[in-house]
Order: sequence, then C-alpha cells, then structure tokens
Amino acid sequence: MIDLPSSTDTTFASGPGGDSDTAQADRPGAGSGDSAGARNGTSAAPASGPVSIPAPSGPAASGPIPIEGDPNHYLNRELSWLEFNARVLAEARSHEVPLFERLKFLSIFFSNLDEFFMVRVAGLQAQTQRTIAEVPPDGLTPHEQLVAIGARVHALVDDAYQLWNSDLIPALQRAGIVIVKPDELGPTELSALDDRFRTDIFPILTPIAIDPGHPFPHLRNKMINLGIMFSREHEAQEPGFAVIQVPPMLSRLMKVRVEGATRAFVLLEDVIARHVKDFFPSGRLRGTYPFRVTRNWDLEIDEEEGEDLLETIQAELRRRDRGNAVRLEIGIGEGAGTSVQRLCRALKVDASLAVYRVPGPLHIADLMGIVAEDERREYRDEPFSPQVPPLFRDVEDVFAVIREQDVLLHHPYESFDPIAEFVSRAADDPNVLAIKQTLYRTGGDSPILKALARAAESGKQVTAIVELKARFDEASNIQWARTLEQSGVQVIYGLLGLKTHAKALLVVRREKDKLRRYVHLSTGNYNPQTARLYTDIGLFTANREIGEDMTSLFNLLTGYSAPPKWNRLIVAPLGLHEAVLGLIAREAAHARAGRKAEIVAQMNALVDVDVIDALYAASQAGVDIKLAVRGICCLRPGIPGLSERIQVRAIIDRFLEHKRLFRFANGGNEEVYMSSADWMPRNFHRRVELMVPIIEPAIRSRVDDMLNTVTSDTAKTWELASDGSYHKLQVPSGAPQLRSQQRFIELARERVKLSDPLARGGGRFHILRMPASAPDGESRHRKGGKKKKGLS
Repeated sequence: MIDLPSSTDTTFASGPGGDSDTAQADRPGAGSGDSAGARNGTSAAPASGPVSIPAPSGPAASGPIPIEGDPNHYLNRELSWLEFNARVLAEARSHEVPLFERLKFLSIFFSNLDEFFMVRVAGLQAQTQRTIAEVPPDGLTPHEQLVAIGARVHALVDDAYQLWNSDLIPALQRAGIVIVKPDELGPTELSALDDRFRTDIFPILTPIAIDPGHPFPHLRNKMINLGIMFSREHEAQEPGFAVIQVPPMLSRLMKVRVEGATRAFVLLEDVIARHVKDFFPSGRLRGTYPFRVTRNWDLEIDEEEGEDLLETIQAELRRRDRGNAVRLEIGIGEGAGTSVQRLCRALKVDASLAVYRVPGPLHIADLMGIVAEDERREYRDEPFSPQVPPLFRDVEDVFAVIREQDVLLHHPYESFDPIAEFVSRAADDPNVLAIKQTLYRTGGDSPILKALARAAESGKQVTAIVELKARFDEASNIQWARTLEQSGVQVIYGLLGLKTHAKALLVVRREKDKLRRYVHLSTGNYNPQTARLYTDIGLFTANREIGEDMTSLFNLLTGYSAPPKWNRLIVAPLGLHEAVLGLIAREAAHARAGRKAEIVAQMNALVDVDVIDALYAASQAGVDIKLAVRGICCLRPGIPGLSERIQVRAIIDRFLEHKRLFRFANGGNEEVYMSSADWMPRNFHRRVELMVPIIEPAIRSRVDDMLNTVTSDTAKTWELASDGSYHKLQVPSGAPQLRSQQRFIELARERVKLSDPLARGGGRFHILRMPASAPDGESRHRKGGKKKKGLS
C-alpha cells in the first residue's frame, strides 16, 4: 500500500476549455457508494407511489432562482435508489416481458433489496447512534430517511408479493410449474418425501431451545430459520421458543411429483416445519413460522492502522457475519404474532421500522431454480449470442489491427472474447515484454487470469492492480490474487484510502527495436460473465499519448510516481471532478455567447452536488441537457427558473445499462468521452477512475449514434419528474417505438453480415497463432490478402 501524492501537483489547473475558478469548492456528497448488486430491471411504478418532497414552486417569469443552499433542489439518494428498484419490479409486472424473464426481474428486485439493507440502511442506522450524523443535501436526517425508506419498502414489498401470488404463481401453473405444500401431495409421494427428510435432512438439523441455559443463537446473514412456539410441561411456565436454522448447503427447492404438472417443488423449510414435533415430542406445538435476518454487511477498514491490507480485510470478512441486524422478515405461519417482540429484542431491531411480514415464501430470489432447466423459448427472451466484430475475425496479427486503427467494442452486443484473446495472445507472444492490468470484479475462473499467470510463468513482467475492497467480491478477489502471486505476477493492492475502479490494460511489445504500447480501456469490468449482461464499451488503441498516460497511471498505482501532467487521460482523484465541472461551465459559456451548447450524458448514478449545481447553472444559461441515468439521480429536472432545460430518463431492459458516455457540443467542436466513473462524490474523490476522450472520428461518430439511440428510446424508457417520481414514457398511439437495446442487437448482427454474408453470429473466434520467430507484425492484411476497412 502507498499513499497518494497530493493532488496539488497533478490536478488539472483548469478543466478542458474551462478556467480554474469555474470549479466549485468540494462539499460533502449525499453518501458514499451505491448498492453493489443493483441489477437489471423495469415497468410501471406501483400504485402506492414514491415518497417525494415537493419541488420548489414559483413562476418561470421571475427569472433564474438561486442555486445553492436549498434542500428542495435535490432528491434523496436512498429514495431515488428505491425508485430504481421500483422500475425493476415494474418490469416483473409487465406482460410484454416473457414469463421466465418476469420471474428473473422479481428475483433481482429482492436481491437488490438485500444489498440495499446490508449497506445503505445499515449505514443510516449506524448514523442514528452517532453524536454527529451526515445530513445529505436534501436535508433529511438519518432517522427521517429510515422512516421514509420503511414506508416505501413496505409498499414495494406488498406490491411484489401481490404480483407473486395473484399473477406469477397462476402464470407458472399454466406453464406446468408449481410449488406445493407437503400436505397437498398424494399419499405415495408424501411418504417418499418423509423418507427423504429422515435420511437426508433430519441428521443435519440442530434445534435450539431458548431458555436461561440456552441463549438466543447467532443467526447468520440472509439464512432462513424456523421460529417454533410450544407449551412447556407446566402451564405456568413461559411459553417455549426455539429456532431451527434451515441448512444453507441444501437446496430450498425439493423436486416432487404432482399430477398434471411438468415440474413441481416443495420448499425445504416447509418440509422441516412438517416434522417440528419430532424435535419437541414432550411439548405442545403452538406454531411454526419462517423468518430471515439481514445484517450490516459492510466492511469497516482502517487502512491507516492496518499494516497488511489483505490480512485486515480477511479479519473483517470473518467479523462481518456478526454485524448488527437491520431487517427481520417473517413468513406465513402460526405463532409469529406472539413472538415477534421477542425476536426484535433478541436481534435488537426496531419493530416499527425493521420488521416485514410477507404473505409468501421468504426471499423469492432463491426460487429461480424452478425454471432453471426449462428452455421453452416462448417463456424467455429471444436468444442472442454476442457477435464477434469483423475486424477480429480470423486475424493473423491482432496487434496489427490495433496499430492500424482504434477499435471499439460494444458489449454485450459484441463479444468479450477479443479482449480475453488479446491478453492470451500477449501472454504467448515472445515480443511482448510486459502486461499491466487493473482488476476489480473479474470472477474466479477467468481466461484473463489464466493468461496473466501464464505470461508471468514465461518470464514476462506482469503487474495486476487488484482491488480487494470491491464490495461483496472481497473473498473471491483475495483467493485469485494469491493464485496470481504464486504464478509470479506482481500483485499490488492499490493506493491507500482509495479504490482502484479504473478499467485499464497495457501491453508493451518490442517492434523493430523499439517499444510500442497497446491499450484497452473500458467502462466495465474484465469479467466474461457480466460482459454478457451489462452494456459497456471498450476501446483498443495504440495511440502514443494514451499509451504514455497509461504508463504514468500504472507508475502512480505501483510506485508513488505521478506525472506533472496527463496527455489525454483525465484521472480521479487528480482532476476528474474539476474537469467535469469545467466541461459543464464551458457549455454554459458557449450558450451565453450564442454558440451551440448541449450536454448529453449516460451514466449509472448522478449524486455529486457540485456537478448538479453546475448543471443547474448551465440550464439557466441556456444549455440543453439530456441525461440517461439508469439508477440514482439526485437532480430535480423541470423546475422553472432552475432546471427546465434538463431532461432525465432511465432505461430498464434486458441488459443492465452500465456504460458511461458524455458528449459536449463545445460550440460546434464536439467532444466525446467514455469513463469508468459515475458522477458521484466517491468516484471523484475516493476512487482511481479514468475519463478518456474518443479521438478517432469514426469511433466518435459511432458513440454519438449510441447516445442518440439511448436518448431516443421510447419502448423501455422512464422519465423523471421534479417530485422524484418516474413515469413510463408514453408515445402516441400508432407511432413507431424504438427499443434501443434491440436496435443495438440488430446493428451488431448487421455489422457482421455486411463484412461476411455467410458469417454466423455467436461462436468464440480464434486468432491464428503466429510462430515464435514471427516478425514484429507489420502485416495489416486480413485473411485472403484483402484489407478490411471500417470499424467494429
């Protein structure tokens, strides 16, 4: 671990095109970090509606209103995230979505809530116990936020279970898939199920009776338990209470046979509940019900005090399961009403805020297995395989392709394979001397990790910047980081106090007695699995200035060496915040001067107050601003005199919108950027991030088209109102609709067909291996000797 150099030496003196005094002073943001697991989702907001704060009122004729200091100018970060999850739930409700995909979105909704409680709600609860609490720009205290969150989440969970019980369960039954109670089975099947319980389940279970000699047990995070109420031998004694923890190593879904059903299941907790009397034969059973505890799951790491970051995180991972309880979910069963207060006391949770009574199975996300092996096409999205870009098909020299021109990949529409193959090719190429890469969420069985290990074993200089603090991936990252070290990879755990969130790869290759740098930059992680689910872009380039910047970046991350200036890259925390503010201020200056001024941006979250205020000022100056913000947005659009020129939309569709793209009209001299960073305080100030200009005109034009397509979507788009509510975008009856993700699928297929009419989409491409004695790779020709033109 190393300390970051002072930003005074390396910060942009001014943002691109902007003076240094346009950047506002830093202010505390609305929170540090969003839910790591917010996944894909859509459809209409539940009838209960969002919790909102009235927007400032007043006639537009009164002129621009003061920007700073008014809490009503900002939406609450946590409530905004809940509206994102409401859009996920709405996609589960939509009958335009295939049945199994609707179940997927419902699963995502519940998984998202888990992470929200484990991190965000846990953080707010911790703040209520402090003398000084963080108050976000919207002015809500931690307790006020918890009350608002409780009201909204209860409404959303009620809507989710109504959807499950009245819509999805009947639809699944019509498809031949059922979940039944044990008592609904026929005698033969029930007898077989009881035999399975005695042989495969009973020996594993440990009933724990609660009394002075048996204190309340520690209940693991997110594990399902059975609460059992029973009478003791003497009626005068307090009713007995016991807990049986449902074993997590066993599947919750037990297959059974039900006449007329294609697939049938009973839940493991229901089978255990059927046999509770076997554990307490001398007691009179009063009731059994399932419950589930969610705990504070965030790590508390003092990097200044810890001598070894890896050991510190390992210790925290062991401690994390002991975190405070933040939510108690109680399912259907008898006896819950008389024991819920007892549970709340034992778990130390507020019964009015933290208890959720649900009319159905706990954590429906676990039930996705009921459709896991069912491949019926009518219940799933149209099959799609990522396309291999024409430029990378059957190439003899991948380095020559990148030397010739920058290449853009648009995931998941285009395959991640060229990136994995590029690293693999670099690992095996004798002319490659060094490979340096940042790794955030890579996944354990990654072809990239294997290639890096192979490169190190062959004697190449291989450096991996591994982010151990990637939330919920800490244990996995530690495991494969050690594997890399054993292979000879130089593993660095980043900078003190910062997460390394930049997505960057540098390959140094000897060509004709000189060194050339090859670079890959991305908006997403080097993870083959998420590359099929998240929309991201990646850029291959051999641009000299970017290559020099990349060398400087890795020197900064490994050797406490920051350059006096950057050629092309904009780096956080060394100037990205100032640069974004400068770019926005420049658009405002162009508007005031009567020149073309527009901002179009796509990102996952907009939270930073300084950036929001700068966008308000730009709107007041006459800049038209179109924002596609998939998740959290704390900016209020459409306020007269403040933000009437700002449009905020969000797309929820088949894939998770994840790329960050920014376009500034700049008086007609347009600039386009890609980035790993959202516009949040943590990204600007507590992470190493990159924003990269798109230099190549053809690629800039393609990114322009991406932004235009995203902001023109009418099929899967929601629009944000100034009160914080989202409404599905309505188009006139009979008007054509544009579904941007479907359009990108079509474009990827068309690009392959244009290059090769016989090409089939989908398969993993193969790069022809060069012999070890190959020259430096001068060839710029493709198979058959013909030069391919155009960009992927």
